[in-house]
Amino acid sequence: MPIATNKKLISPIAQLLKDKPDLISFLKEGNLVEVSLMKKTPKAVYFDVKGIGTAILYGVELLSAKNIVKNLKEGETVSAKIINPENENGLIEISLSGAQQQKVWQKLKNLEDSGEVLTVKISGANPSGLLAEISEIKAFLPVSQLSNENYPRVENREKLLEALKKFVGQELAVKIIDLNQRANKLIISEREVAEQNIKELLTQYKIGDVIDGVVSGLADFGAFFRFNDNPAIEGLIHISELDHKIIDNPKDVVKIDDAVKAKIIEIKDGRVFLSLKALKTDPWEKAGEEFKEGQELSGEVCKLNPFGAVINLEHDLQAIIHVSEFGNVEEMQKQLEIGKKYLFIIDSIKPEEKRIFLKMKRD
Repeated sequence: MPIATNKKLISPIAQLLKDKPDLISFLKEGNLVEVSLMKKTPKAVYFDVKGIGTAILYGVELLSAKNIVKNLKEGETVSAKIINPENENGLIEISLSGAQQQKVWQKLKNLEDSGEVLTVKISGANPSGLLAEISEIKAFLPVSQLSNENYPRVENREKLLEALKKFVGQELAVKIIDLNQRANKLIISEREVAEQNIKELLTQYKIGDVIDGVVSGLADFGAFFRFNDNPAIEGLIHISELDHKIIDNPKDVVKIDDAVKAKIIEIKDGRVFLSLKALKTDPWEKAGEEFKEGQELSGEVCKLNPFGAVINLEHDLQAIIHVSEFGNVEEMQKQLEIGKKYLFIIDSIKPEEKRIFLKMKRD
């Protein structure tokens, strides 16, 4: 019976917490406790929380744990998750299925903290990455977390999903890199596993080193470069580092299996970035000698943009003619055709900014 104090009723749990305040942290929503089976009824199951009170399992929680309860015998102990430290009847409401899931999440957290390598089987793919399961928890492997070896060598995103689907059914070695139980989020990485060895290999190199290698893959954002002396190392040459001029497609500069030299420009987090243009003579260094303001010259239209047109000049240089020279984009498209040559006048030249601006040569 509840204890009467100043005409107010105090439940057994409330009185216990008053006498033993250190139990407050123990009886918090979400905490795990060990409980032993006292009694089963059709609508509720009662457990003893040793030294604290009685716990009840009912409703949706009883339904979700029916297989667990079915095999429990009186006095047998099981883990439970507190979902209400004290209900209106003075009982502790618990979840058995929730406890099992929380134990799984704790195990996953321990795996993340330890950096242990796991083997997972890929069950699905979407345009952003691969799907798997670890201890019945759904996991996601983003495309960016694939190893260099398995990163899709596709030229555009339209072909990405097709390439990712090829991994379904395969097993990959991964690490857990992020998890959030509340959001039911579990992120894994294959790249982290591969980078363990790559990081050690990269200690042999420094920024500025010139490396012999081959172009091992192409994508719309650049070219992959495999080291000759350490084939396990594959770096990236961004499209902006392939040449001094503007290019639309890496294929315009290199092809797969091309033997090239590249200069290391960055080593970060087990990844290495290189440059081809750093080993090429910069045409802008002599631009001021080759061209002058007011000079008439011939140039080929390379590209049309909303802001103007990119024009190829001699000496491997490019210039820009602004759309305002034509009034609007439609008029520019009428007067200029990609691949054709026209006469221009240099309006301004700024080699230090790598810019040449043109005007049309008009009669």
